[in-house]
Amino acid sequence: MKIRPYQPTDLETLQAITVEAFQGVSIDEGIERKFGLIQGHDWKWRKAGHVEADSRREPEGIFVAELDDRIVGYISTWHDPAAGIGYIPNMAFVPECRGQGMGRQLLEHALAHFRNLGLSLAKIETLEQNAVGNHLYTSLGFQEVARQVHFVAPLASPDADAQT
Repeated sequence: MKIRPYQPTDLETLQAITVEAFQGVSIDEGIERKFGLIQGHDWKWRKAGHVEADSRREPEGIFVAELDDRIVGYISTWHDPAAGIGYIPNMAFVPECRGQGMGRQLLEHALAHFRNLGLSLAKIETLEQNAVGNHLYTSLGFQEVARQVHFVAPLASPDADAQT
């Protein structure tokens, strides 16, 4: 596997890999199951938008994994130098490349990037149901510091339908 810097022409491929990889472990997918489509967009559209936001925020913090000159995965990072923290918002691989140690290699690359920036901590989040992520992250020295519950409230007033 070769790891290289992100290029803007990678975006669509990274979005497609992400949408496929996050099926079943996306907060936005859970929201859609509970409330349906939001503003006419599905969870996949929102998740793809997260990757685009990563590319705008800190494109030099995205690292692309290639195998035989084909993009097979990536990791996105950004950092807050004042706080000394590096963040990893997204990492995904095509199905046939999962479970082969490539995610570990990308994470190690991201951690080395953070060390080179002089940061003190790296932060990554995952959902409880992501057993693979939970195992991988702890095996690389990440420690659980908190659990978070995501709440969503519909904003339409309860009597809006009665008024129309």
